[in-house]
Amino acid sequence: MRLTLLIRLLPCFCLSYSALADTSSLRAAEADDFFRAQIAPILQTKCLRCHSTEKAKGELDLSSAAGWRKGGTGGPLFDADDPAASMLLDYVTGDDPLMPESGPPLTLDEIELVRAWLSQGAAWPDDVQLTPPGADLDWWSLQPLAEPQVPQLDEAGLKWARTPVDHFVYQRLQEQGLTPNSEADRRTLLRRLYYDVTGLPPSFEEVEAFVKDADPLAYEKRVDQLLDSPHYGERFARYWIDIVHWGETHGYDKDKPRPNAWPYRDYLIRAFNSDKPYDRFVKEQLAGDILYRQTPDGIPATGFIAAGPWDFIGHAEVPETKIDGQVARNLDRDDMVTTTMNTFVSTTVQCGRCHDHKFDPVSMEDYYSLQAVFAALDRADREYDADPEIAEQRRAYSEAISTLEQQLAALRQTAMEQAGPELKQVRESLAELETTLPTAQSTAFGYHSQIASSADQAKWVQLDLGQEVDLARIVVVGAYDDYNNIGAGFGFPLRFRIEVADDAEFKANMRTVLDRTQTDQPNPGTRPQVISLDERARYVRLTATRLAMRSNDYILALGEMQVQDDTGAIIPVSEVTSLDSIESGERWGRQNLTDAKFYGAPEQRETWDSYLAMLEQEASLTASQIPVEVQQQLAATEDALNARKKELSELPPKQKVYCGMVYTGSGTFLGRGAEGGKPRDIHVLDRGDVEKKLQLVSPGTIPILKDSEDPFDLPADHTEGDRRVALAEWIVRKDNPLTWRSIVNRIWLFHFGRGIVDSPNDFGRMGQLPTHPELLDWLAIQFRDNGQSIKSLHRLMLTSAAYRQSSAHREEMAEIDSSNQYYWRMNRQRLDAEAVRDSVLLLSGNLNPEMYGPSFQDFVIQNPEHSPHYEYDLYDPTNPESFRRSIYRFLVRSQPQPFMETLDCADPSERVPKRAETLTVLQALALLNNGFMLHMSATMADTVAQQASEPEAQVQLLFRKVLQRDPTDDEQKLFMSYLAEHGLANSARLMFNLNEFVFVD
Repeated sequence: MRLTLLIRLLPCFCLSYSALADTSSLRAAEADDFFRAQIAPILQTKCLRCHSTEKAKGELDLSSAAGWRKGGTGGPLFDADDPAASMLLDYVTGDDPLMPESGPPLTLDEIELVRAWLSQGAAWPDDVQLTPPGADLDWWSLQPLAEPQVPQLDEAGLKWARTPVDHFVYQRLQEQGLTPNSEADRRTLLRRLYYDVTGLPPSFEEVEAFVKDADPLAYEKRVDQLLDSPHYGERFARYWIDIVHWGETHGYDKDKPRPNAWPYRDYLIRAFNSDKPYDRFVKEQLAGDILYRQTPDGIPATGFIAAGPWDFIGHAEVPETKIDGQVARNLDRDDMVTTTMNTFVSTTVQCGRCHDHKFDPVSMEDYYSLQAVFAALDRADREYDADPEIAEQRRAYSEAISTLEQQLAALRQTAMEQAGPELKQVRESLAELETTLPTAQSTAFGYHSQIASSADQAKWVQLDLGQEVDLARIVVVGAYDDYNNIGAGFGFPLRFRIEVADDAEFKANMRTVLDRTQTDQPNPGTRPQVISLDERARYVRLTATRLAMRSNDYILALGEMQVQDDTGAIIPVSEVTSLDSIESGERWGRQNLTDAKFYGAPEQRETWDSYLAMLEQEASLTASQIPVEVQQQLAATEDALNARKKELSELPPKQKVYCGMVYTGSGTFLGRGAEGGKPRDIHVLDRGDVEKKLQLVSPGTIPILKDSEDPFDLPADHTEGDRRVALAEWIVRKDNPLTWRSIVNRIWLFHFGRGIVDSPNDFGRMGQLPTHPELLDWLAIQFRDNGQSIKSLHRLMLTSAAYRQSSAHREEMAEIDSSNQYYWRMNRQRLDAEAVRDSVLLLSGNLNPEMYGPSFQDFVIQNPEHSPHYEYDLYDPTNPESFRRSIYRFLVRSQPQPFMETLDCADPSERVPKRAETLTVLQALALLNNGFMLHMSATMADTVAQQASEPEAQVQLLFRKVLQRDPTDDEQKLFMSYLAEHGLANSARLMFNLNEFVFVD
């Protein structure tokens, strides 16, 4: 265990064990000093979280001398007669110490210090009052940013340094007795730069051009060129995806796919390529739908909130009223809070779900206040317009429709005021009658056409009456689909006509009895459409000329179609035919169109006849009693309204993104949309138990900013979005030291393989201390105050002498700093899984450079409707659909891609701020024998064979492609021999297994 970090920051006695034995000679003053320096920090960090004035578990308060002497329910902790038998030692020693209850146990050094203190009488000065460490803001990461002076260097340092970054690095090297390496050779440097910035290798020709480039700014120009490459955004978005544990399946038991998660990934690529200012980047991900709703990035950015795993069973199958449902939602908010605070301020607040943080200033109340920020949110697909022009058109049409609907309502009111009492009476009677009609849904929905790709595909359905008969009335009733929760009028055509004829082909004596093909018709719901006529015919056909939209496609659906004679009797139908149809058991089928079973069908024939007669009477009276000019105004307004609706319907359909949102659901997964987005009440939970609610909390955050306004001082009628905006604004405040230190540390780690703080998600007392605190603060302030350009931050680091160093090992330096924490050399790094795969695709000539859009799936999915299985071994690795960059690979949580997992690809179920780097036999075997590698090696061999016919030239070309250099004479001979015996494809496989390929120096 590491020594408690707090001890390092206090005056301490550097005691050896022999010195501890001599503590009998300590005078009283020395004993008091010993307590303050050595014992107080141990009690403060290891005991006071549970045993203080604020929280005295077991009635033990170790914050004062009085409490120490009193002891707890188990009695005094100190035995003055036999100090070695003191109960305190029993608690903190042994293989399985009882205390501290959570957190690391005392180290051997700490135990010896406590033993010495007890043996000399356990002196505790009366003026010493201890406080729990979590309430203490005196920690390096919580201190305000103060710009340090760039160190002055000696002549050797000035000769080495290229940027202010190097001044800080060189100073620390000098302090440790270290000297930096010389600059890497140009081939190594360019290869490092390409992989670092784009995740792809340079070509042999690019390396040669750089090696020969005499321009003193040649390297800096390559840095700018690569940062401007679209591949930079693809590379760095992958790093961010690791941090926020984004994936495209839910995880948990039913690891269902998220087909609309990819727009968040595309947002990240665009954001990094456009060099979006960091404060805007943060605010978009937490509250883009509130602050930037009218922009194409506002909604997709909130995919951040829904990036992590989600318990489908706990949300979609268990109601929120059940304990398991409450547990699932508590854990869901925990994921949102943890990801937000780990990512943006490098703080581990998640401890607060069960107890006050043992080491950092995060109480349970602080933690649950953060949960309250997200209390209205769920995770679901949300529609948005990716094209801002389309979004503006949709907004304009929607506003016009709203205005016209208001005008139409006013005209209808005017018309009613001018109508006679008879029409008013009929409409009142109709309204009363409609309330008595049954609403039970029959299992037979009616007729449903095949799906159409556009609204203007004509569809028809017709009735054969068996013989010519006299027709007096045609009744058409819309369908009611409760299966998909679409409701009344499902699939009723926007435009249609009804015709009668004497032959089935509608060529002989065809007459149009109703034409509504000129303007879009409003959805009638399930109110019958009654057409009076005086015709004699055998066939009746309804033709839809503009179909109703379903979701992203179009259909014609009808609940019932009846033909009546002049007595009101329904004429039997011999046969129903149509252009096409969906025949789906009892629900949909041609036979259902005339079976007298439909939503709202009266049980008695007399009621139905009265209803239809009243509808006809209403239509007749409307035509006769409302003034012509009012009818014309009504018709003109309806036409204008239908025209705007048509224009709106013809816009491209909205995209969807899986994100954090106020969700209006049905069934078990209800969400908060039905309640207007009112946030759930959030209580502190005793030990995180949803059945043990304590005090109600308001939205808030951790109290680390002194003397600043509370961003959560919100009005009583604030919206849920106001909470997320407040948190985002708190994070990006210029006086929030965690935010700016966090992001520059992440960029440094990305380039150097090790962070200035090597615990990038934890800047607290259980994290690592910064190796270069002044450099960290200087970078943070430069970044914060100069446009917050991440690309500029990259450039500053990439052009430094520290970055450009050779990775060569020097034993005399390694003896002083074996882990290279002071950067006397560049860290050699293994290519990550994505860089290996993408490089192999590029070098073999197979890489598809297409950017953005839905992810490719390199698996076969089985049982997708229940508990999906993602079978990678059933997928054909030679399928070119999977030859895109790895950033576009569909990320599954429960079943990682075996090849990528072997190469240490990040697990999307976990937040991975820093990739693990292993070296195993399995990696070599995978690079040699995986089906993907075999195919890429074969296609690379084909390419090389086409470009070079002689073995010597083929070996040279392989080296130039894979390693961006020519082979040495010995390598040429060795590989020609191998080529002759094993062939070109196996030679390519061997090249891909060379350390020189899979490592970047």
